[in-house]
Amino acid sequence: MASLWTGYLTFGLISMPVRLFAGARSEHISFNMLHRDDLVRVKQQLVCPAEDKPIERSETVKGYEFRKGEYVVIEPEDIKKIEPRTAKAMEILEFVRAEEIDPVYFESSYYLLPEEAGRRPYALLEKAMEESNFFGIAKITMHNREYTVILRPKNGGIILHTMYYKNEVREVEGFGKIDVELKPAELKVAYQLIEALSADWQPEKYHDTFQENLKKLIEARLEGKEVTPVEKPQKMAPVVDLMAALKESLAQTASRGGKQPEAAKAGKKPAGRAGVAAAEKPETEAAPAGRGKRPKRAA
Repeated sequence: MASLWTGYLTFGLISMPVRLFAGARSEHISFNMLHRDDLVRVKQQLVCPAEDKPIERSETVKGYEFRKGEYVVIEPEDIKKIEPRTAKAMEILEFVRAEEIDPVYFESSYYLLPEEAGRRPYALLEKAMEESNFFGIAKITMHNREYTVILRPKNGGIILHTMYYKNEVREVEGFGKIDVELKPAELKVAYQLIEALSADWQPEKYHDTFQENLKKLIEARLEGKEVTPVEKPQKMAPVVDLMAALKESLAQTASRGGKQPEAAKAGKKPAGRAGVAAAEKPETEAAPAGRGKRPKRAA
């Protein structure tokens, strides 16, 4: 696999040569556009409206529209001249506690691997972040953009996540805590339902049903067969009796072999899930060594 970025990661006065590799990519079935009459794949052409003729991509330049219909031309060498230092050197600016970062800011994931000369400082940084529960904040330039990134320890290595900037995260009016009164009995049954549906995270269990159905559709067309339509869900009516709906949901889950929520039967919140368990941690619990103070900002 080819690396997407090569350069140096700096940590205070320590620097290490590293490479960046794509951590995840979406997979989906793609279609080509065909002429319906003869099923020949159509071509897309670049056309100059002023001359009313097709042109080659080599004849194009990048331009920024500063006024309606008026452009300033930007050449590739111009962009090269203004690349910031982070095009080749990624400096850790500070460290933040892992739990302080809202996942809504995460964009894409990459594997950060050290070159031979950087293996020891890389291992040191990963171990220090792992044991202190801090993530590194750095900046990197790629794809004609400077990203703020998170460096996160994982299984002895470091994962890099590009982040959305604050102005890129949308705010929706009306989002937030709903001003309604919830009954203790409703919460009790809701806890039971959560406990009954709880499971360990196993990403391999989940599949893209739509893509699987598309594959079946293509196979059926190749074999000249008809496709059996997927049963669509019925239109659902608004819940009138919340408690009745909760109890019915719990009964259906139990009939399908769901867990028996012993802890929740006593009216307690479900235990064992990271988010809930963390919320119930005693405040008097001693913090692990090295987690009391923030590290000093890197020079």
